[in-house]
Amino acid sequence: MKDKPKRRVPRSVREREIVDAAVHVFSQRGYRAAVVDEIAELAGISKPMVYLYFTSKEGLFVACVRREARRLAETFREAAQRAGGSPELRLWAGLSAFFAFVAERRDSWVVLHRQAPEQSEAIAAELAEARRTVMAEVTALVASGISDSDGGDHLGEFEAEFVAHALVGAADAVTDWMERHPDSPPDGASLRLMNMVWIGMRDVLAGGTWAPQAP
Repeated sequence: MKDKPKRRVPRSVREREIVDAAVHVFSQRGYRAAVVDEIAELAGISKPMVYLYFTSKEGLFVACVRREARRLAETFREAAQRAGGSPELRLWAGLSAFFAFVAERRDSWVVLHRQAPEQSEAIAAELAEARRTVMAEVTALVASGISDSDGGDHLGEFEAEFVAHALVGAADAVTDWMERHPDSPPDGASLRLMNMVWIGMRDVLAGGTWAPQAP
């Protein structure tokens, strides 16, 4: 009796399986130490097939950065949209989803945050585009908070962009803090960050400012 022919795996499924394996191996080994043979074995395919789909090890890493960055941006956006309500509630929901992503998809975050900045121009370009996408989402929420407030007439797009950059930079740094405090839940990190940033923002919207006093 002849063996049944193997079922053909759709290209999209095969690509997902390869990228899944690659994200794990890159996060564990680092880009330079990772070898395509291990990725192929984990994905259950041959090494030549990896090159057939992604051309090179760099091309595969770029695909990993592109997919995980898209997932992160979508996670933030969808959580904020589901929250509805005020801009600050949407921002809190987005931050909570962001920190949950970091906690639950550690391999993805290691590839995006720890390794990608140190690689080639192609990889750096993918990471920069991902950061711009997230920054645009946060800037829009901050700008919405300013426009919805009673005292935001003196603030504009420049200030919204500044706050968004500060917030995203702080969120990046907090992920390192979360690694040192694994028992701290993602919601706790987002709540602490909102208390540090948004309360100050409310004071500014109300007209409060700070300046160093002359000695």
